[in-house]
Amino acid sequence: MRSLLIRDTTREEREEIVRRALSACGGSCDGCNGCGNSGGIEAIYQPYIDGEKELAQINEEYSASRQLIR
Repeated sequence: MRSLLIRDTTREEREEIVRRALSACGGSCDGCNGCGNSGGIEAIYQPYIDGEKELAQINEEYSASRQLIR
């Protein structure tokens, strides 16, 4: 498996990684509420695309915030 780390990817590759991952649940997030995020899940991954945060950190923060809501 290829590395998904920021240091090993270009911005374009990170955009594609996020696009492919989000399409796994059926396509566009527009209007979807499958994850409880009212179709805005792609915005959560913008810091990864911008090279600011790793995917693991974003996913960990998202999971922690979802646990607080319950």
